[in-house]
Amino acid sequence: MIDQLVQFAESWISKEAWVGLFALSVIAFIGTLLAIPAILIRMPPDYFQNHHHKPWFANHHPVVRILGLFVKNIIGIVFLLAGMAMLVLPGQGLLTMLLGILFIDFPGKHRLEKKLIQHPTILKTINALRKKVDKPPFTFG
Repeated sequence: MIDQLVQFAESWISKEAWVGLFALSVIAFIGTLLAIPAILIRMPPDYFQNHHHKPWFANHHPVVRILGLFVKNIIGIVFLLAGMAMLVLPGQGLLTMLLGILFIDFPGKHRLEKKLIQHPTILKTINALRKKVDKPPFTFG
């Protein structure tokens, strides 16, 4: 059975593609190790408590604002998909998915963010990271 799966995979995707996927996985892993802590450290401690944030690119031309929102949502989708992949590949899957959700705009986003971030394992990990750099833990209201 496993031999058949391997043969199917080899016939479906070339060895060069497998090497490329592996390289992409390693790059994504290293990228998330750097990007996620940097973003989570810079967030204000009351981010999940006060949801009266200034809209993205609020003081810019409407075309620039729409383009900025589009790019931000695309980045969020990439992080979300990468996080889903990291549930089975090396990487910080749940934190990467959380970061993706933070970037994407959709109805009910704030409620979902709070639910995810308040998961004991995730909150403990993030607040430990914030403590190492003398940042206060996240607060909720």
